[in-house]
Amino acid sequence: MRPTMDRPHPTEPEATVEANDDSTDDAAEVWAAHRRRLLDLAYRLLGSISDAEDVVQDAYGRLQAADRSAIDDVTGWIVAVTSRLCVDHLRRHEQSRRAYVGPWLPEPVVGRAAGAGIDEVADRITLDDSVRMALLVVLDRLSAAERTAFVLHDVFAVPFDEVGAIVGRSAPACRQLASRARRKVAASGAGRGVGVDPAELDTVARRFARACEAGDLAALVDVLASDVVGDFDSAGLVPGAPLTELDGAEVVAAQLVASVSGRGATIEVADVNGEPGVLVTLDGWVVAVIALGVYDGCVDRIHAVGNPAKLTHLRRPRDDG
Repeated sequence: MRPTMDRPHPTEPEATVEANDDSTDDAAEVWAAHRRRLLDLAYRLLGSISDAEDVVQDAYGRLQAADRSAIDDVTGWIVAVTSRLCVDHLRRHEQSRRAYVGPWLPEPVVGRAAGAGIDEVADRITLDDSVRMALLVVLDRLSAAERTAFVLHDVFAVPFDEVGAIVGRSAPACRQLASRARRKVAASGAGRGVGVDPAELDTVARRFARACEAGDLAALVDVLASDVVGDFDSAGLVPGAPLTELDGAEVVAAQLVASVSGRGATIEVADVNGEPGVLVTLDGWVVAVIALGVYDGCVDRIHAVGNPAKLTHLRRPRDDG
């Protein structure tokens, strides 16, 4: 679950100098070596691909401008700066998140689809258990400090004293923040289904995709757990999309049939945030991404993203030829 991450140095030097050619080359080397790790960190903290890329680019700009002769650990420095920028971003956007229309879900990362891969982001972000949609949804419900302490320590193995320097808390306080976040993650059931045989996951996802495309209500109910829960992030921009969480196989199946079937949409199996999922394509355009939680041979959790702004990296015509 833990991507390899060099531990951050807690101090960001304030002094800056005009970058010379040597320092520019040094910054470029750090960028080339660690950009993916920084994106991994920022995406897990923010749940947004575009915001993560902006934050990492900002951190790189600060590295270029900094006096690196005053930095003991350049790699740790840029990790710490990236983390602080993420914390600032989370705190700035807390109010806008609360005002969001309907459920807020992370921007999906699609790793593999039927046919050629279409999400170039998947080549830059590591897909593992720590980016599963169910986990990111729970993390988004935590405070900025809880989320940062959990991700830095439990996912990236950053010591609590260094986490404290990033979030502005003591090491014992950060230990409590991470512990509280851990309990909330465990209580949510976000880890349920981890370690299931990939062949079983693929079989269930294909059954789900076939039933959706055919509009087969009975087949959909059969592949869904009786207590399945589902939500759809549309930002209020998709007509007929539910704005609250749906519960129960019959209710969820009926909504899927009403939303997807009979419109000429193509449903194809894909890896979504390291989990089984499907892409919904209409007239050659990806219009929704659905992440599936699978447990005991059934789909027990559905997170669907249809907000066009969150599909920008996918919203281009599919070339099936």
